[in-house]
Amino acid sequence: MVVLDLKSNKPIYEQIVEQVKYHVIKGHLKPGDSIPSVRKLALDISITPGTVAKAYQELERQNIIETIRGKGTFIAGTIEMKQDDVRLAESKKLMRSAVLECKVMGMTEEQVTGIVKELYKEMSVC
Repeated sequence: MVVLDLKSNKPIYEQIVEQVKYHVIKGHLKPGDSIPSVRKLALDISITPGTVAKAYQELERQNIIETIRGKGTFIAGTIEMKQDDVRLAESKKLMRSAVLECKVMGMTEEQVTGIVKELYKEMSVC
């Protein structure tokens, strides 16, 4: 479920959050599906349980997962696809940096928007 890029500048817990959300968006993980416990995932991908716990806390904050004491952790029954001003601001910051790189490479607005459309389609549910 989770494959880490240890050479990435992105923190490990953020990689976990991103990959779980990706699997939900793609339909690989559906509401009610069980996900590994903090301890199990930490063992499976050879990281500390604290890092997985931090990722799971963020996923719970975003209402992507829910933990039921004594039963486990599951994909939330209803996932609200809503804007979060903090996450939107961070997304714009990341996009601004990516657009800058594209402009430095001499790409046109049409080429950049084409890439964004292509990536957006990749995230569509199968």
